[in-house]
Amino acid sequence: MAINRGPLVPGEIYHLYNRSINLEPIFEFKRHCQRALISLEYYQYTNPIEKLSYFLSRGESKNRELIDKWKEEHNKHVEIIAYCLMPNHYHLLLKQISENGIKDFLSVFQNSFTRYYNTQMERKGPIFQGYFKSVRVETDEQLIHLSRYIHLNPYSSFVVKTIEELENYPWSSLSNYLDGGNSLSVSSDIILDMFGCRDDYKKFVFDQADFQRELEKVKHLTWD
Repeated sequence: MAINRGPLVPGEIYHLYNRSINLEPIFEFKRHCQRALISLEYYQYTNPIEKLSYFLSRGESKNRELIDKWKEEHNKHVEIIAYCLMPNHYHLLLKQISENGIKDFLSVFQNSFTRYYNTQMERKGPIFQGYFKSVRVETDEQLIHLSRYIHLNPYSSFVVKTIEELENYPWSSLSNYLDGGNSLSVSSDIILDMFGCRDDYKKFVFDQADFQRELEKVKHLTWD
């Protein structure tokens, strides 16, 4: 699949990804991953109430009231279809809703997380490898295979060792697809509607787990 070089089109779906500088582990600790997911949830809507750090300082109950009202009054930049945080990179499957929605969303997400991470780790400077990469999704087949690739990433890259660990991996949208549970809202129906039930999607993903892991090994050998 070719990296997209043109403008991103509203109504279209894209695979977005970016890595950390020098492949540093930026999504290594629980607090960092939790903050990244909160940022993804918060900034997918247009016109944020305020900086995320200020918003979080208000307390959970007040936040919920504010964000419920805000969601009713504001549109989305993007719909999140699938995601996965890996130690040194992220994958997102997004549908662009507004003009320049993906660019605006990922720009503020990366900037916000960079400020948070640098404060936490007492460092300065960028943490991501510049501009994100994007691939336009052109067919339903490509869409479901990309979702599988994203959800299998922790397993194929040996971040988790077993399928059981993959099912419980907290930093991807896989649980949204398997049982509907996760703290980050995901438009999983876009893909699940192509399957008879959640178990059919689970089989579709897990039946290729070991094959994708073997491909990942070969890719690393080729790069070396």
